Amino acid sequence: MRALNRKLIRELGETKAQFLAIAVVIGSGVAVLVMSLNTLGFLRTTRDAYYDRYRFALVFASVARAPLPVESQLLSIDGVATAETRIVADVTLDVPGLDEPAVARLISLPHYASAGLNQIHLRQGRLPEADRAGEIIASEPFFEANGLQLGDRINAVLNGRLQPLVIVGVALSPEYVIQVRAGELLPNDPRFGIFWMSRRQLEAAFDMQGAFNDVSIRLLRGTNENEVIDRLDATLARYGGIGAYGRDQHVSARFLDDELKQLRATGMVAPSIFMAVAAFLLNVVLARRISTHRTTIAALKAFGYTNFEISWHYLQSSLLVAGIGGLGGIAAGQWMASGLSEVYSEFYRFPTFVYRTDWRVNLVALSLSLLAAFVGSWRAVRAAARLPPAEAMQPAAPATYRRTLLESLGLFQWIPVTTRMILRGLRRRPISAAFSSLGIAFSVSVMVLSGFGGDAIEHLIEFQFATAQRQDVQVTFNKVTSPVARHDLRHLPGVQRVEPFRAVAVKLISEHREHHTNILGLESERDLFRLLNTESKPIRLPPSGIVLNDKLASILQVQPGDQLQFEVLEGKRPLGTRLVSKVTTEYAGTSAYMDRSALNQLMHESDCISGAFLAVDSKYEQALYHQLKQTPQVASVLIQSSAIKQFRETIAANQLTMQSFTLLFACIIAFGVVYNTARIALDERSRELATLRVIGFTRLEASTILLGELTILTLVAIPIGWGIGYGFCAAMVVGFESELYRIPLVIRPESYARAALVTSAAAAISGILVRRRLDHLDLVEVLKNRD
Repeated sequence: MRALNRKLIRELGETKAQFLAIAVVIGSGVAVLVMSLNTLGFLRTTRDAYYDRYRFALVFASVARAPLPVESQLLSIDGVATAETRIVADVTLDVPGLDEPAVARLISLPHYASAGLNQIHLRQGRLPEADRAGEIIASEPFFEANGLQLGDRINAVLNGRLQPLVIVGVALSPEYVIQVRAGELLPNDPRFGIFWMSRRQLEAAFDMQGAFNDVSIRLLRGTNENEVIDRLDATLARYGGIGAYGRDQHVSARFLDDELKQLRATGMVAPSIFMAVAAFLLNVVLARRISTHRTTIAALKAFGYTNFEISWHYLQSSLLVAGIGGLGGIAAGQWMASGLSEVYSEFYRFPTFVYRTDWRVNLVALSLSLLAAFVGSWRAVRAAARLPPAEAMQPAAPATYRRTLLESLGLFQWIPVTTRMILRGLRRRPISAAFSSLGIAFSVSVMVLSGFGGDAIEHLIEFQFATAQRQDVQVTFNKVTSPVARHDLRHLPGVQRVEPFRAVAVKLISEHREHHTNILGLESERDLFRLLNTESKPIRLPPSGIVLNDKLASILQVQPGDQLQFEVLEGKRPLGTRLVSKVTTEYAGTSAYMDRSALNQLMHESDCISGAFLAVDSKYEQALYHQLKQTPQVASVLIQSSAIKQFRETIAANQLTMQSFTLLFACIIAFGVVYNTARIALDERSRELATLRVIGFTRLEASTILLGELTILTLVAIPIGWGIGYGFCAAMVVGFESELYRIPLVIRPESYARAALVTSAAAAISGILVRRRLDHLDLVEVLKNRD
């Protein structure tokens, strides 16, 4: 073994605690990178293979009712490779063991299930027989969530008639990798399912012989999707088409795309923070080592070692630390990715979902850790190579101490000696102190980020379900009906308040921008479904204008006072313009609102409603649910309490896992930065502190000078870290924003307090460890060292 290598091993042993802390910081960044990008690649590959093998469509459209010969017109559109028509209907279910009414989406199967688009993957049982009434295939999430078995019967209201359905099979579909019902933020598997049924049976149940109400399309390679959608809308408009859309707007596909986007953001942002902190620490530690090795470097050069050999010797220590941290991070990242894939398997259903490692990601992660070490060490290594031997043989010039601002103001007589020494020590090293404080601030910011997710979710639930949408039950009818239904609902068991609404599918247009959505017509006086501004104060609906939520206003780039064109996609399909009166704050969807009377007038219809929001006495919930299950006019029922419960349960599992990881990494950064800052301060000032001990300072007084600097740096870093953490959270809000949902930028005081407390605890532990080293300092040996 070469002499320099033996020297390297000896020095690493002497500073093993510092380098271990840096290795753990690097390992944490590598672990997050490996977890995020490996899971991203695996999830994307699994999705693409599933979509391709089971022929997931690229364009979708719904109509009121169209004759089957229209299918040939769709196939004649340039760029259309395959068009498959079908029948789709939502129905209310009475599921055994479930008190509340559930909803199922019935989808007709083609005559040859293996030849169509959106093919199902049969997990259990068999396909329904066309001649047997009521046979269905249930989606696996719904089947498992309700503890059902093959052969079980479920009562459903089909087109106003109660009919028993028999489960003969269980399946998955690329069209519903995640099952989310319109109006909900997350899947509610026990209360929303997908049922596949023979087309003949659905035609008979819904009087759709020789007709269809839904179409899926695959395109030829290189086809312009927007042009096909325009042609499709023009063809289906006369049959009640409500607007075609591409796969990127499909709810299930959109959820999965947003998840991939979030994984990509996590894999880029978090590792960057860790690598930057690690590079900073390596630079500081290595610069300190080189400054204390001045005479050693001079001796090495005198003995004939070249600048390259000396540079490589010091660079090796950084690369070795980064390599150890990188390999440990890869192992931890693999374990985390495997656990994350298990969590995803509960949300996203694929025929096969077995995690596989992409070793290219691991290689990239290891390379990035080595690159961070090189970048962080290069400045210090270059200084060692450029150090002239004659200059290196002399001790470094002593530092220049000057009076602090407080002393210059004549306040020195009230400042204790130890405090003056602390302030002067910080003043003579302002850049080093600033970077040390910034490193601690980064640990505080990551701690703030770790608590942000829980704070945002709690605010979202409180805002969405307690402040804005306060109804207990939402009832949607299977067709537009008269206000008489309002009185019928009012007389149901336990109903205390009824607020009807009218929902209309529209296309909103602003200059060259357009968006498909629903206009919800609400009562002018209402208390259950409230529209709120940014200050959470209710918005009153204008008599004739339109109110947009903030996301929709951003997409269309309009603001209050602008004119907005609209095209209604149902009924007589009127066209016109409306003044954007106000913008409301919402965290889900892209919705528009009008006064219900104005919307009825716009539709050239009498007083009509599509459904209602209900306030219900909890004592009569069971009786109400039973009544709604038996009501033929009811197409779907949304129970607010069950949605909140499912939301909390779903988020809790995800949030607990991710928050635990983030909290662990934040603690690692906090301890790594603070401990290294304290150790470097001890190494730099050991001779001074030893001198103070010799001239009569006690151990407490000497340690106060050292740890006082650490305390000031930590106290300065905490508010700075809060600000940086807020910036990180704001960036996360922007990066994770989508049309489906948004994350509110809300950080509770408890999260700030926890960040400060944990960082302070890390500083206290580091101070105790450094104090122990200071107490055991060999004063004679330290004073012999000229450096």
